Amino acid sequence: MRTDLEIPCVLLQLRAAWTHGGGTWALPGGALDSHEDSVTAAAREAHEEAGIEPQHLEFKAVFSDDHGNWRYDTVIAHTTTDAGAYEANAESDDLRWVPVDEVGLFDLHPGLRNTWPVLIDHVKTSLQN
Repeated sequence: MRTDLEIPCVLLQLRAAWTHGGGTWALPGGALDSHEDSVTAAAREAHEEAGIEPQHLEFKAVFSDDHGNWRYDTVIAHTTTDAGAYEANAESDDLRWVPVDEVGLFDLHPGLRNTWPVLIDHVKTSLQN
């Protein structure tokens, strides 16, 4: 989340057509490597997909969407600049800083679309911490 703007924004990634859920908007991210926790993986993925160096991020919280035999962790991090975000690899067709309350207006990846109504509250709470 970018907090230097008048309205806090979330970095959305337009997933390339060849990726899972291609053509939809999602948060930059991906699978854990065997040696990683969720925060370490999020920092790596932010760098790989959006060119963001970890030192530009302040990690605030981890939201877990637990489905029993698998879970999806969303790491909430803040930055006070655009953090140099750019399309760093072929998994992204576009990146945009989107006001928090406008994220749900985008054609979201199904996983994010299903989770966003709950996740938005955690994102907004992170602004108070």
